[in-house]
Amino acid sequence: MATRRETTKTGILGTWRELLPPLMANAAELPQLEIPRGKLERILGRAQEVVHLQGLLAANRQELTREWDLLQAEGERVAALLRRGIKEHYGPRAEKLAEFGLQPFRGRKAKKVTEAEEPDTPTLS
Repeated sequence: MATRRETTKTGILGTWRELLPPLMANAAELPQLEIPRGKLERILGRAQEVVHLQGLLAANRQELTREWDLLQAEGERVAALLRRGIKEHYGPRAEKLAEFGLQPFRGRKAKKVTEAEEPDTPTLS
């Protein structure tokens, strides 16, 4: 009879937990499996610790993400204030702005005039 193979962490740990008591109860009949049984007990203990730590880290990650969002919003506001102060100090056209990663205002490019956009000039008839 084929059993369904577990794929979740909880399911895998559960199958390991279920395997250990019968092995211990029948240790006299299965002495050749005593070393691997001890190894599975150690692996199970460490695996349970790892799963527990993963849960804690997931909660910490969520908390840190919320903190990052707050810091990012506040940082963007302060950075915008500083950029505005730099532009105010040096002026919007100063090339010095490029040193701060800001684009100096260099005027607008002339609009290309096409024949369709040229104003109609009245002709004298």
